[in-house]
Amino acid sequence: MALINLTDLRSALPRGQRLLGLDPGSKLVGLALSDASLLLASPYGSLKRGKLAANAAELRAIVAKEAVGGLVAGLPLSMDGSFGPAAQAAKDWAMAIAAAVALPVAMWDERLSSAAVNRMMVAADLSRAKRAAAVDAAAAAYMLQAALDASRPAVSVPPT
Repeated sequence: MALINLTDLRSALPRGQRLLGLDPGSKLVGLALSDASLLLASPYGSLKRGKLAANAAELRAIVAKEAVGGLVAGLPLSMDGSFGPAAQAAKDWAMAIAAAVALPVAMWDERLSSAAVNRMMVAADLSRAKRAAAVDAAAAAYMLQAALDASRPAVSVPPT
């Protein structure tokens, strides 16, 4: 499947379809799921990063179960906004996963999403072990929520 613009992905989704957020790390892939109205992202869990075929099979099951119509994958740009080796690796992986699950994918800047989520969890006084178990899915939700907010169609308010 093709890599497409997030706004185009959102507008092409059939009514009631959801977006699945993917935050690929070296060991785990954080997962987040939008609601059917594409307003809210929620943590969904994580997958152990493994062979593409195995990860694709797990994702296909989620796609079928949750009525997912598209993917939003995290793009780890460098702090200066440049496209480095990590971003290229994430793009290549996202394109391969999208092809394997037969869904379109859009990329979204995920710089500092894990750091922001960790700060929130520390502020909530979660232990290191509880943070480690939840940070991947929460970072995926943080990234997906930012993508949903940025791609939300403008609402026109009639003049009064």
